[in-house]
Amino acid sequence: QGAKPGEGGQLPGYKVDEYIARLRHSTPGVTLISPPPHHDIYSIEDLAQLIHDLKCVNPQADISVKLVAEAGVGTVAAGVAKAKAEHIVISGHDGGTGASPLSSLKYAGLPWEMGLAEAHEVLVMNDLRGQVTLQVDGGLRTGRDVLIGALLGAEEFGFSTAPLIAAGCIMMRVCHLNTCPVGIATQDPILRERFRGTPEQIVRYFLFVAEHLRELMAELGVRSVEDLIGRRDLLRERTERPVWLESLDLSPILAHPRRAGDPPPIHTSSQDHALDQKIDPAIILEAEPALANGTPIVIERHVQNINRTFGGMLAGEIVRRVGPTGLPDGTITLKVHGHGGQSFGAFAMQGTDIELTGPVNDYLGKGLSGGRIAVRAADDAGYDVASSTYVGNVALYGATSGRAFLRGRAGERFCVRNSGATAVVEGVGDHGCEYMTGGVVVILGPTGRNFAAGMSGGMAFVLDADGLFDRRVNPASISLEPVEVAADRELLKGLLEEHVLRTDSPIAAALLKDWNGSLRRFVKVMPDDYARVLAERAAKDEEAAIAGD
Repeated sequence: QGAKPGEGGQLPGYKVDEYIARLRHSTPGVTLISPPPHHDIYSIEDLAQLIHDLKCVNPQADISVKLVAEAGVGTVAAGVAKAKAEHIVISGHDGGTGASPLSSLKYAGLPWEMGLAEAHEVLVMNDLRGQVTLQVDGGLRTGRDVLIGALLGAEEFGFSTAPLIAAGCIMMRVCHLNTCPVGIATQDPILRERFRGTPEQIVRYFLFVAEHLRELMAELGVRSVEDLIGRRDLLRERTERPVWLESLDLSPILAHPRRAGDPPPIHTSSQDHALDQKIDPAIILEAEPALANGTPIVIERHVQNINRTFGGMLAGEIVRRVGPTGLPDGTITLKVHGHGGQSFGAFAMQGTDIELTGPVNDYLGKGLSGGRIAVRAADDAGYDVASSTYVGNVALYGATSGRAFLRGRAGERFCVRNSGATAVVEGVGDHGCEYMTGGVVVILGPTGRNFAAGMSGGMAFVLDADGLFDRRVNPASISLEPVEVAADRELLKGLLEEHVLRTDSPIAAALLKDWNGSLRRFVKVMPDDYARVLAERAAKDEEAAIAGD
């Protein structure tokens, strides 16, 4: 989508082939919706939690945050640095190669020079510049752009549109139509054959950029890019400019330059994520027999809500030691009691069972990747779990596989962007199953408003106890059906039985006791596009079977 800020990754159904659907954990032929907001980020604290999650699962990675160049971006950049990101990208309003909506293509942000100058200055003033690498992007073309970016404080420079043009793009802006005449932004194999780009063309372009930059540095008498960073004293306002620019005051951008002889303001220190103080390293040591040779093991722990991203480091270790397929089911069982913290069970891998007795905060099972999570009610809860929010907001955000059985109600945005996990819960808040692309969700209690907004895959079974569920759904992309298909009934019953087994749920037990009567109260939520694709696939299979006979 290029370097500029805006929505990226939205694809019409006819461009979602088997390969893309596999990468995005979705269904071929079903439109992929990419909404503007990140549904798990509402504050700088939420961003800090996400950074911590990513650092836990991959401690060797540098975590990067991209910010739009706009007024006040310096304050946000300071918050991002305090949230322990190692890399910040300031993205300007220029650039962009995809066929984005006009609202995203035009006037999205300010020129990168303004955002970069403010971000660098605020980071330096707050003694935070050394903790992060500062990158700039958005329509960079020449060595002069790199020079100005360095003088304003950047140490890295992002290019996208220009190298793409060097490889053959002619900026037709029909990326969304699958008709790219030079075979770049298309899934059509005939059009792809037209692509003539080579890596050498892009290398040659960057050599010219580097040569141009070296010529400009020679004029300034500067030997290295590092010596350029923050040297705003080498910049001057143009004295001759159009009448409509005469009132433009650039002094805020040029203020507070780095003086010659000052150490370069670059990334010099490491962020302290305090991973060695977590309880996860001890769990990984105890799980060594399972990691080394697959020996089943049970580990018990007491947790508090200060134990963030419990299990995340173990998930990363399984991927590194065993591989992305994980371990056989039930190899590592974590029996936990107490109060689960933020991102409890995040990224849990295949072969990991996490059983929590007690309530849990937001982001339970974020990015669940084949693991199984069960939340039981604590005996000393002191309140009715079934009528209370026992699981926090944004549970199972972005889950791709695995199973979760949760006592009590969950908060808002339950299973947002779920693309393959199976979950049973006893009630949810607003925006449940939003932008879901796969998986199965069973809700044994009330739901909030705007249920299934943007849902394009998977299915949900909702207990419509008051007969008003149709007023709480977003009908734009889904249909409501009774649970009549034998396979659906069998699936639903099996999930309720497993829910009782893993959580001792009296709600599920009561529903199973009067199963025929309970079935009439369930509603199946089915995305229209998903149903259409499944019907087309079934018709093709039937035709193939008839032809084979």
